[in-house]
Amino acid sequence: MTTTTTEPATGSTEPAAPAARRKNGGGLGSYLLIRFLLIFPTIFILVTTVFFLMRATGDPITAALGGRLPADQLQQRVHEAGYDRPLIAQYFSYLGDIAHGDFGTTLSDRRPVVDVLKTFGAASLELAVYSLLVAFIVGIPLGLVAAYKRDKGPDAGLRVFAILCYATPPFFSGLLLKLIFSVGLGWLPVAGRASTGTEIELSTLPNATNFYLIDAIRLGDSEAIKDVLQHAVLPSVTLGLLVAGIFLRLVRTNVIGTLGSGYVEAARSRGVAESRLLRKHAYRPALIPIITVIGLQIAALLGGAVLTETTFEWKGLGFQLAQYLTARDFVAVQGIVALLAVIVALTNFIVDIIAALIDPRVRY
Repeated sequence: MTTTTTEPATGSTEPAAPAARRKNGGGLGSYLLIRFLLIFPTIFILVTTVFFLMRATGDPITAALGGRLPADQLQQRVHEAGYDRPLIAQYFSYLGDIAHGDFGTTLSDRRPVVDVLKTFGAASLELAVYSLLVAFIVGIPLGLVAAYKRDKGPDAGLRVFAILCYATPPFFSGLLLKLIFSVGLGWLPVAGRASTGTEIELSTLPNATNFYLIDAIRLGDSEAIKDVLQHAVLPSVTLGLLVAGIFLRLVRTNVIGTLGSGYVEAARSRGVAESRLLRKHAYRPALIPIITVIGLQIAALLGGAVLTETTFEWKGLGFQLAQYLTARDFVAVQGIVALLAVIVALTNFIVDIIAALIDPRVRY
């Protein structure tokens, strides 16, 4: 009796899984394409919501200038702006203007909203960068300490600190910091982006970027650089602590989870010290969730910037938005909010790219 042996198939089915996954759209290119296409409905929904909310109180000109102009002049202004047309016609006209980069003209000072963004947007972006640096410097190391001292006194104290950072309104913490470090100790300036002399000096710089630190470095004036940084300390700490509390909790949670994973347990069984496990094995994986939530925190920073900039008279988009709200200039408010929606959507897309490059699991 002859026995026949069946040779194993030369082509295993295992390697076909990644190929099938790529074919089904699970690769990096497909992921990024989908994330990019999602920008447009996101912006569309936000712009549409803002448009109809702004119209809930009537047309913007009547809301801003009602009672200040005679009725005939007010109606003429309304007609010239096209606000007496049907609401749906105004909506499609507004979408068409946005598609061409026209976000409207402010009613209170007759400036294109795009120019407002160019003038004040740099200040808000500069403050956001400073605040993110503060959040990283405070949140990540303290999160590591909280994980290392899990369920002990330092951990409990740091968790309370994180909650206070996130729950305290920026205007309250800003006023408290001003009372301590400006009024009480006299160490730091009370308000503004720079002293009057420095602002005059920066205004003479050709092709200024409106990023005061960059412009001060371009001037090569060490006193101007010092002055700009001193003015930035309190606003950036106020806004940065808001995000630092989130980073602290994220790092703590993810480091604790990583320390209990299989490869860390294997290293621990080989006698690797806990401090080395924390630095070498648990630290980097814990940073991935922070990268993925940075986009969301940009929106939180822009929202908190309204209160922070108003508290410290930091003349950025948040400060200007508060001024336009006071003036009931809803055209300006609508345009700035729409532009901020575009910035947040693009920022989230960039963060998605970084997260996908760092952690392949994000793509699937």
